[in-house]
Amino acid sequence: MSLKNNRLPKPVQFCLLTGVLVLVYLIIAIPFKVMSIIPGFTDIRPVMLLKPVYGVFFGIPGCIAFAVGNLFGDIMSDSLRWSSIAGFAANFLGPFVFYWFWVKLSKATFSLRTGIEILKQLAVIVVSAAMEVVIIAPSVKLVYNDVNLSLLALTIFLNGSIFPLLPGIPLMMLMQEELGFTPLTGKAPESIHT
Repeated sequence: MSLKNNRLPKPVQFCLLTGVLVLVYLIIAIPFKVMSIIPGFTDIRPVMLLKPVYGVFFGIPGCIAFAVGNLFGDIMSDSLRWSSIAGFAANFLGPFVFYWFWVKLSKATFSLRTGIEILKQLAVIVVSAAMEVVIIAPSVKLVYNDVNLSLLALTIFLNGSIFPLLPGIPLMMLMQEELGFTPLTGKAPESIHT
């Protein structure tokens, strides 16, 4: 399945896809903005389940949409701070790690059918979550010294790892196996239904 309309110019396709992905992000993110851990800085973020989906299935438009969606979420929830710049960067790079690993680095077609493939995905999840902590936590602490750095780092890491793992992996399997979405790594693996 492809969301691309081949009759539209590529830049228009890119913008439309990015816009739709931002909208999906906001629909999932905004209701949970009330579940703050550190008000104005971090909350419980089920929207993080979209991080690997956006990277593997949508590439750069997905990475941009994830970052822009986070920025709009900050604006809409009155959480816009100087540290939102770091949040924008981290929320672009989070899905980009999945895009880079599965589309650019790995020579295999993306699939989560074997234990090895799931372990690879788990490793990418951990790397992505750790990278987000390294980008966001120091920038928040630099500008807002009274924020509890340990709690902030732990919350960022858990949001960035639990949601992409538990609901994220099953969602990706469903998208690929049942809904016919093709990852950017090329053709989908042969169906398990044959």
